[in-house]
Amino acid sequence: MVQQRSIGLGILFSIITCGIYGIYWMYKVLDESREISRDNEGSAGLDLILTIITCGIYGFFAFYKAGSRIYEADVARGNRYATNDTALIVILYLFGSIVSVAILQHKINKFITA
Repeated sequence: MVQQRSIGLGILFSIITCGIYGIYWMYKVLDESREISRDNEGSAGLDLILTIITCGIYGFFAFYKAGSRIYEADVARGNRYATNDTALIVILYLFGSIVSVAILQHKINKFITA
């Protein structure tokens, strides 16, 4: 079930738990992007494991796909003003995955409330 989450609290909990909540949050965002787009290929758990095994390199692909899924679902729903922030999400992943997770969470929150 797709759930609306507070971005500020997510960042705060990630800092307090030394990144452990950030890993959980990343999993949830990747999973919910699949739910929104009704994409049954792969799994968020596999994305997370491959990101950890490859020391973050697979994360570029995982975040690219998640951003694309949310954008395509938004367009399919008829949102003429949908913006494709996939490139921004991937570029900001270089500076820390928490920023990319926060952007994806914002897009999921917008998708839910629209």
